[in-house]
Amino acid sequence: MSARRILVVAAHPDDEILGMGGTIAKHALHEGAEVAILWVTEGSSQQYPGDVEIMERKFLEARAAAKILGVTDCRQHHLPDMRLDTLPHVEVNKVIEDAVAEFGPDTVYTVHADINMDHSTVFRSVMVATRPRVGTPVRRVLSYAPMSSVEWTPHFENTFRPNWFSNISDTIEDKIRSFDCYTTENRPWPHPRSPRAIRAIAESWGSSAGWACAEPFVLIRQLCD
Repeated sequence: MSARRILVVAAHPDDEILGMGGTIAKHALHEGAEVAILWVTEGSSQQYPGDVEIMERKFLEARAAAKILGVTDCRQHHLPDMRLDTLPHVEVNKVIEDAVAEFGPDTVYTVHADINMDHSTVFRSVMVATRPRVGTPVRRVLSYAPMSSVEWTPHFENTFRPNWFSNISDTIEDKIRSFDCYTTENRPWPHPRSPRAIRAIAESWGSSAGWACAEPFVLIRQLCD
């Protein structure tokens, strides 16, 4: 039986760790799945305009973080950070459609639509790229919620209501170690992008699912033959 092929789609480098780093490690290190990470934007030009050095450093951090989780297939694109909503929808679609066609995943994880417009744009493009059609390899689509984004979405707009939980009790340390690679994104406690917050949030979700640590997801679609 061939290994599962899992594509994780992130709008920016660090989305994937904050939202589902423990689950990536579980798939890649413990289940033997082939995992690829796709970063749609360059992830820094809005925060650090004109600073090419920090953009390159952030992608080095991203690859180092992915390696800790057992992932070496990292796909980097350079669509404009925090400006995806200014591009034609088909341009963002194509980046994801190409990755699906090239990698052939059976499972796709996408960043959830929230207050961050890049996240919302990527989410909608993943919905286009993974729509059920003859010959598609994609059987399951789930969304994940990066901390310091989804919880800041106004309650009347927040659609992240998890119905799928992943036990990361054995991989929470991998998640924290991988995020330590992101020196450009680490913040001191009590910011949600701090090691202490990452652990606390995982423990909170774990307590609601009967585990020490967990990550939450929304199951968007499951196709069963």
